[in-house]
Parts: sequence; structure tokens; C-alpha cells
Amino acid sequence: MTDPQLWLSVLEIGSFFGLIALAYQLTLIGAGFFNFAIGPYAMVAALGASWLAIEMQIPVFISLVLGVLIAVVVSGLTELLVVRQVQKRSGSGELPALVAVTAVLFIVQQGAGTLFGRPALPGQVLFTFGPWQFGDVYVSGTTVVLVASTAIIFIAVSLWMSLSRTGRLLRAVGDNRSAAALLGLPVGRIRLIAFLLSGLIAGLAGLLYAPKTGVAFTSGLAWTLVGFLALVIGGTGRTWAPLIGGLVLGAIQVFAPFYFGSMGPTTMVLLIALLFFAFRPQGLFSTRVRI
Repeated sequence: MTDPQLWLSVLEIGSFFGLIALAYQLTLIGAGFFNFAIGPYAMVAALGASWLAIEMQIPVFISLVLGVLIAVVVSGLTELLVVRQVQKRSGSGELPALVAVTAVLFIVQQGAGTLFGRPALPGQVLFTFGPWQFGDVYVSGTTVVLVASTAIIFIAVSLWMSLSRTGRLLRAVGDNRSAAALLGLPVGRIRLIAFLLSGLIAGLAGLLYAPKTGVAFTSGLAWTLVGFLALVIGGTGRTWAPLIGGLVLGAIQVFAPFYFGSMGPTTMVLLIALLFFAFRPQGLFSTRVRI
């Protein structure tokens, strides 16, 4: 655990996990349930951008922009055509919405495989610079872009949530949707904004991480699971809590194989998830309520 190159890997993986968890957090706050289609949003952005750049010969910058746009549109349609319609007919309970977005997960995954192909594709890189060597540590340009972008996104979302009227309305709607509607707050618009913003963040996360690992149509399910677990570990009490959960999960992914073999990461992640569900379901950072 003293190898700085491994800790750099923790930072890379943890940044990605944290971004996926942040996208989860926004829909959880704004809509009151876990949107399990977050991983496929990230996947369809990265896979779509790579397919457009490689197969259609579209310039990389335009392909990346279109990839993010695909994720945002799919996320918005999830709220407008699936979640909103399901909750209109079944009430505001969480279970129907959870079932609906789980179905969206597999629909987006299979749809991406049909449209963009089944083979994995390399992620697209917009900025090509580096790598640099600092002693025994090699830092690539994609690592710098991933970590720096993660920091910027978390800072921007934190400021937006605390300083903007829309960010404060998002928390109000999430705390009590019925009361917010009675007060005349634009519940539908705020919930749609939460979905669109989560799709944007998930899409950016997929584009930033795909150059490190590549992307396939099956990547969405795995990314959904790790993002959910990062949020469970970090909690929802602070905007940056998902990043802490992502870094913890990243450390497990990197260091567990050295001590527990190839099955170590999976075993440790499931064990820690079980412990958090049993003893601290609110995560490391929970919201403090003053009475």
C-alpha cells in the first residue's frame, strides 16, 4: 500500500465512482428514489461517442458532445415517459418507479448494443498531452483530465445546490413532494432538471473514464452497481459525500487483490455494502436534522 502509483489508480477509479454516485444523489434528492439507469446513461454516452468517432468518422469533439447529449436526452425521457407516467397511475410510491427505471436499465443497455454494436470500443480522448513522470509515478493526460474534471464538477454542483434557487428547490421537492406541490412549487420541472443534470454528469463520467478502460454495451450494469455502492458508503448528507464513497470503493478495488486474491474486490465490496446496510444505512455522511 506504499506504492504511489497504486494510490493514483485509487484516485482515478474513485473519481469515476464518485461522479456516478453524484448522479445517483441528484435524482435521489429530487425524485426520492434510486435511479438504477444511471450506469447505462454513462455507458451510452461513452459508447455512442466512440461509435460516432470510429464508425462514422465524426470529429472527436463533436462525437463527445453528441455522446453527452444522448445521455441527457435518455435521462430526460426516463423521467417524462417512464417515471412520471408510472407514478401518475400508481401513486408516488418508490417501488413502481424502481421497477420502471430497472427496466430502463436493460432497455438502454440492449438498445446501445443494437445501435452501436456488441464489441467493446476504446474511449475517445479530446486532449492529448503527457504522460509525465514524477519519480516512480507516471501520470497520463487522461488521468489529469479525469481528476480535474471531477473536482470541477463536484465544486460546481455544490455551489449550485447551496446558492441557486433551483438547487434549493430541488432539496425542497425531494424532502416532501406533496408539501412542495401544495405550496405551488414547480415539482415536475424541478424533477426533470434533476434527471437532466444527473444524465449530464453520468454522461461526462462515462466519457472521462472510457479512455482508461474502454466501453461496451454491458458496462452500464457494472457502473450502476459501483455507483450505487459508492453512494451507500458515502451517504447523501453532503454534496461531496459520494466522492468519499467512491474513493473508499476505489481503494478496495485496487488493494483487495493484493491481500485476498482475484475475488478479493468483489468479496470486500459486498461485505462492506452489507455492513453499511446493516449498521449505517445513511452512509458515512448523513443529513443532520435540528429540532
